[in-house]
Amino acid sequence: MKIQAITFDAGGTLIEPWPSVGHVYAEVSNRHGGEVSPNELNRRFVSAWRTRKNFDYSSQAWAGLVDEVFSGLTTELPSRTFFDELYERFARADTWRVFDDVKPTLKALRKRGIRLAVLSNWDERLRPLLEELELREWFEEIYISIEMGWAKPDERIFEAAAKDLELAGDEILHVGDSLKEDVKGASNAGWQSQHLMRTAGNNPDSSGLTITSLIELIEMG
Repeated sequence: MKIQAITFDAGGTLIEPWPSVGHVYAEVSNRHGGEVSPNELNRRFVSAWRTRKNFDYSSQAWAGLVDEVFSGLTTELPSRTFFDELYERFARADTWRVFDDVKPTLKALRKRGIRLAVLSNWDERLRPLLEELELREWFEEIYISIEMGWAKPDERIFEAAAKDLELAGDEILHVGDSLKEDVKGASNAGWQSQHLMRTAGNNPDSSGLTITSLIELIEMG
């Protein structure tokens, strides 16, 4: 069936922390007397993120994650010191970079008449952030897990978005960088899906659902 709408994950698909999560963590913590390298914080963040289960994207959940990242590195946990400042830092546009292929792809897809939306596991900071990054205007709807009540890969967040768009699942393509949350979540809900793997050296899966740039979405048409 012809695709009527495309939904996009946000982090890792449309935008990425800049220069990195570790750099931002180090910038804030070092203002409070810390002396931790961005590389060490990046390593710890990746390790902590991989172990998270049932993460609800609330500020309390983020505080717990940040405390784990800084465990043993600070005399007091960030949740008692600089977490609020760090949380606010990630709400600002200058902490993020829009991938180069995003706006050209959105422009071409809109010209073709494809409806565009964001469907992301995120919190209340996403909508104003996309506004600051001059991305909000491209999307008909912004579906955020903390507002929807479910997080990907839960099928219900996809079903609720499809109902709101008044489309059948197989009329919607979802694009994201997580095989579990984006590809499997969308597929289980009856949607079409594409796995975005930007990192060089990653091995595409055998399903044929892998792309390395959003520009490939234009070429599919």
